[in-house]
Amino acid sequence: MQLSEVVAGVDAVTATSSRLAKTAALAAVLRGLAPDEIAPAIGFLTASPRQGRLGVGWRSLTALQVVHADAPSLQILDVDAALDRLAATAGAGSVAARNAELISLAQRATAAEWDFLTRVMLGELRTGALEGVLVDAIAKAGERDAAAVRRAAMLSGDLGATALLALTGTADELGAVGLVVGRPVMPMLASTASSVVDALGAVTGEVSVEYKLDGARIQVHRDGDDVRVYTRNLADITHRVPEIVAAVRELPARQVILDGETLSLDEDGGPRPFQDTMSRFGSENAAEVILRPWFFDILHLDGQDLIDEPLSTRLDALERVAGSSRMPGIVTADAEAAEEFSRQALAAGHEGVMVKGVDSLYAAGRRGKSWLKVKPVLTFDLVVLAVEWGSGRRSGQLSNLHLGARDPDAATSESGFVMVGKTFKGLTDALLQWQTEHFPTIETHRSAHTVHVRPETVVEIAIDGVQRSTRYPGGVALRFARVKGYRPDKSPAEADTIQSLQALLRG
Repeated sequence: MQLSEVVAGVDAVTATSSRLAKTAALAAVLRGLAPDEIAPAIGFLTASPRQGRLGVGWRSLTALQVVHADAPSLQILDVDAALDRLAATAGAGSVAARNAELISLAQRATAAEWDFLTRVMLGELRTGALEGVLVDAIAKAGERDAAAVRRAAMLSGDLGATALLALTGTADELGAVGLVVGRPVMPMLASTASSVVDALGAVTGEVSVEYKLDGARIQVHRDGDDVRVYTRNLADITHRVPEIVAAVRELPARQVILDGETLSLDEDGGPRPFQDTMSRFGSENAAEVILRPWFFDILHLDGQDLIDEPLSTRLDALERVAGSSRMPGIVTADAEAAEEFSRQALAAGHEGVMVKGVDSLYAAGRRGKSWLKVKPVLTFDLVVLAVEWGSGRRSGQLSNLHLGARDPDAATSESGFVMVGKTFKGLTDALLQWQTEHFPTIETHRSAHTVHVRPETVVEIAIDGVQRSTRYPGGVALRFARVKGYRPDKSPAEADTIQSLQALLRG
């Protein structure tokens, strides 16, 4: 199959808000794939190439100056082979070799194909083709039960392999996929509740209320002395976290699969910033920052699968195994007790709490209201510095906002504002239309994809926090930023300062 057919399918997905239409568009693409094209194509559609880390960053991609092909000719396997070569490039001369490979690929791609591939390599596809929709599309294309596809994907930890099985194998082969100690499982995720009271109202009966750490998700598998540690995205980081491996070897179990979080603590026992934890994940060598694991779920214990047991049963098993490494929590149906526990979590420097129904089963992805996260929402008034043109359904509209915080000292920015992040989240169709009409009226200059504007439009942004950043001159970047609304009642002089955001950096 040509890459252009995948791009056309993705364009069809972005052009509709209908889940059924998205599923149909993706299923049509999947039906046309040859068996050896299925896994690479799934990697493209999820912006997670099967090769993993490619050693390619935003700067190297945006710095390319090439003339793209006029007509499509790239095949899926052509791109997959190029990504193989990029992932394998290392050592002396690797920068030049990687750049040459990128130039060759970019020249063979049309402009639309290269835009797509750039977003795939950066993990920023933004198509609305979330894994839940893609799972439904795999089921539709293979004429399989969606629940069976979803379960096989969860237990195998590999959506590409699951798609291959669903599209080329039998229903019995799909149903035979089971839990294997040592093979990572797609993690269960949480929805959001605005308060503890709302969370309790959404879950029937007793709930488990647990600390929500500002840490990194981990999944740990132990089979005897063999311990493997995986990230939220199922990357193997065992060799980077020897202290977690050692801690799990001390637990009273021979075979176990644990789900949890890890973070580092400061000298006073408080949590260090999220970036300190993540810096360990990107390092090949043990650093001064020591990680500690906290486990909140158990999926297997000494030959018994627990994944289909209710959370109450899993928590009993976790209590026997995890000991002091168990995530702090209480089981209650009392709103006042849950609120008090939430206050304790915040006072200890954590993000908030998780509220989970004790009858809930473990399932990959966001499964209704079984797990709910509750944490304070921070809002800041920031200034728009530039706006990027959208793609897909947002083609022809100004979409992604470049956000700046006010710098009273103006030491790091000539305009008096310091860029702290980008977002397109929270934008309604009406806001997109307004932006597209408004920002060209205050334009200062533009590049191929971006309109730069006078820093005078104030927008209220909700964030989950900030993290340290070397990309932005203020040393801070927004986490999970989304638009709440524009503030025409406020002037740029009333925008929040870079210092107020820097103050959120713990430690």
